[in-house]
Amino acid sequence: MMGQDDLKRAVAKAAIEYVPFDCIVGVGTGSTANFFIDELAKIKHKIRGAVASSEASAKRLQAHGIEVLSLNDAGNLPVYVDGADEITRHLHMIKGGGGALTREKIVAAASKKFICVCDASKLVDVLGKFPLPIEVIPMARSSVARQLVALGGQPTLREGFTTDNGNLILDVHGLSIMNPVELESTLDHIAGVVTNGLFARRGADVLLLGTPEGVKTITVDG
Repeated sequence: MMGQDDLKRAVAKAAIEYVPFDCIVGVGTGSTANFFIDELAKIKHKIRGAVASSEASAKRLQAHGIEVLSLNDAGNLPVYVDGADEITRHLHMIKGGGGALTREKIVAAASKKFICVCDASKLVDVLGKFPLPIEVIPMARSSVARQLVALGGQPTLREGFTTDNGNLILDVHGLSIMNPVELESTLDHIAGVVTNGLFARRGADVLLLGTPEGVKTITVDG
């Protein structure tokens, strides 16, 4: 019986196939991304370096001897590999369980192709069972929370947590997200919101889904 870590390791290995020779690769954050970093270390002689979406990922890459570049120095990237907290068959995602959503969104936006690596438990029909993370400027915490309540959500402050950008996270419970593209735009227009954990306007291009029967490849075109 394959455990969750085995499934994550399998999709991390599969993602290596999408890394072009002699490129700078965008790397996400979280447990599945960590498995990808470990796989990337095995081909580090074939790549020029990586752009990390968090301090934690940068440290793991450097520990493997992989050069970490800033996105400003690297420019546009051919590929970004990251996990998700929830993903639909339309390849819309909720991300940010680890709190790195803003940098993840920035690196994803600067990448030609987004490869999402997940185990089968993350695939859902409708987003929202996983609380939606929203990064907020500290002074706006209460005013943003009131507007989230008006939208039908129940926001809670992620206690004792500060993002790599020095901000706070509100985790919004109770949303059933039928139109993720529209909600992503609505939330981004609330003053004080840095970004939200909906990755729908720029979803994944390819989902590598770890299942007990092996890695399944899902694309938007089916």
